[in-house]
Amino acid sequence: MPWHPKVCVSLYCISCLLDAVDGNAARYYNQCSKFGAVLDMVTDRCTTTCLLCFLSIQYPSWTMLFQFLISLDFSSHYMHMYSSMISGSSSHKKISEKQSWYLRIYYTNNIVLFIMCAGNELFFVGLYVMKFTGPLNMFWWSAVSVAGVICFLKQFINVIQIVNASKTLAAIDQEDRAVKAN
Repeated sequence: MPWHPKVCVSLYCISCLLDAVDGNAARYYNQCSKFGAVLDMVTDRCTTTCLLCFLSIQYPSWTMLFQFLISLDFSSHYMHMYSSMISGSSSHKKISEKQSWYLRIYYTNNIVLFIMCAGNELFFVGLYVMKFTGPLNMFWWSAVSVAGVICFLKQFINVIQIVNASKTLAAIDQEDRAVKAN
């Protein structure tokens, strides 16, 4: 990461684009699986975590924020995936009417999902690029600013996701206790 920023950015962006394609390909070829969904979620989190760890070194005054973002990203996605599986949902992308409409829009509209994920990653990539370039021109500042707003919205979705998953798991626990009590 610290030696070849152009190669790193290229490979990172290609990886993110391929990630956007692999789920669609699995659905198209009817090769979806719970293992694949979990593996996809874990590899996505690992990729972003590696970049945020590097950014923590490059921007030490922001280390606590990057650590928080890593924790929020992992915990919200893990809890969402786990609550989806334990509640019997066929996919973590199936959000019921009782759940947050933010999550329904996020997971059911591929354009929204792509924009949110791409903007989030592009913000972090923008911070990475800023460490290797001189002062940025107006285009770069605009792009990083727009991506920053999307990144903030993505973190908002992560908070909603962990709250929603927590409520789902708590409800399942209450149902299990009620069954055991009878």
